[in-house]
Amino acid sequence: MPGALKETAEKKLKSRIRKFKKVNKSDEEKDKFFEQLGGSVEIYLPTKNPEETSDSILFYTTADGKIIEAEYSYNEGDNFETIPLDGKNLDIVVEAFSSNFHLEFLDDES
Repeated sequence: MPGALKETAEKKLKSRIRKFKKVNKSDEEKDKFFEQLGGSVEIYLPTKNPEETSDSILFYTTADGKIIEAEYSYNEGDNFETIPLDGKNLDIVVEAFSSNFHLEFLDDES
């Protein structure tokens, strides 16, 4: 079964690459594609005992980076709890990350 899943994943990737080529060639295709797109970024926070516990902030966004919703996750081994972030708590977290955090491609030649 794992071989069949890999084959399916490779076919799906080829299909996605064809779609990305269309998106790159046509502003109309690009607009349609990005209207449907969303993303998520999970930021793992530093902890004293990362082998035992972890916590993170997960942002769900639109394609242009607007936050749709966010949540805090706390993990102890296989046990975890997730709490929605909104209102003042979300404002505080966004402010903390807004000036020092951004995404960009890592230059492989560095």
